[in-house]
Amino acid sequence: MDNNPFSQPHEYWMRFAFREAEKAYELDEVPIGCVIVKDGAIVGRGHNQTEQLLDSTAHAEMIAITSANGTLESRFLTGCTLYVTLEPCPMCAGAIVNSRIERLVFGAYDPKAGACGTLFTLTEDDRLNHSVHTIGGVLDAESGAILKEYFKKKR
Repeated sequence: MDNNPFSQPHEYWMRFAFREAEKAYELDEVPIGCVIVKDGAIVGRGHNQTEQLLDSTAHAEMIAITSANGTLESRFLTGCTLYVTLEPCPMCAGAIVNSRIERLVFGAYDPKAGACGTLFTLTEDDRLNHSVHTIGGVLDAESGAILKEYFKKKR
């Protein structure tokens, strides 16, 4: 495999997002993780913290976007790729579009709230002011398995 971080496959970066999902799992949060990559480096990361922060907007993507905005000192994340273990919901898909992220790569599809190909396709809707190239299903088995394990434990 090529060791150049600029040419790493999506699976390489998704494994970092999966590590963030594991952090959420350890905190008894829904295990979803996210990283944002620019020029071969992670510039933002996050995992679900809705219970810890008592904040319904504290999704992995929202936290990673805020982190990347701070790292890059910009409200726009042009040239960035966002990796997340579960297909983003409408709120997160809207934030991804508004932050001008170039590419979205997600793991498992979300049949209940997926807004990037399942229920809606907000990230590639031509009616919006920005379109995000979207790739789904990367490491979907692993991403789905940790979610199933979490919800099985909760029942």
